[in-house]
Amino acid sequence: MPTLHVDGDDFAVLVEGDTVKALGPYEELAAAHPSARVRRWPGILTPGLLNPYGPEILEHTYHPDPREADTYGTAPIGGERAREIFRADPSRLGASARRGVQRLFAHGTVALAGELRSKAVLEVARRSGLAFGARPERLPGPVSLSPKPLVLLPGLVVGGPARFAVFDVTDRAELVRRGASTCVATAVAGRLVYRGR
Repeated sequence: MPTLHVDGDDFAVLVEGDTVKALGPYEELAAAHPSARVRRWPGILTPGLLNPYGPEILEHTYHPDPREADTYGTAPIGGERAREIFRADPSRLGASARRGVQRLFAHGTVALAGELRSKAVLEVARRSGLAFGARPERLPGPVSLSPKPLVLLPGLVVGGPARFAVFDVTDRAELVRRGASTCVATAVAGRLVYRGR
């Protein structure tokens, strides 16, 4: 079933399967596609973000399982402590990467950069539907789920992949100022992979 994703400015994206079928004002697309399901989102709909820190977030950071909160807490763990966790039990790497991908989706990330070397992590990233992009020549500061400056992807196009994110901000300037934690929805291959509310 086709779906119309509509942002706070009434800009709409018509998605069918994993493809963008149309872009434009909501009223026009709704009139042309009356059977489409409608999803309304606050804020702005964007093509999503590229996070340049793929290896650092998915291979060098341990993302604890909520059931491990008593032992590891709930925040991502980096550095030597993460290396110790992976050395003690290498099978944790794939499960940690799956949780890391969910954190990326919750920050509007639809593409990664950086060379993933672990077969388990690469498999998780590919299965998730994340796209892979070139790593910027100059990395934007410390490793983060919301790096500064944000790396916004090129605009959506009709016939292109239905890969985008929605942020609860009034415009791109506010998105840059407030960061990717304002994400309310992320779609990859036409599927809603994160919904904040």
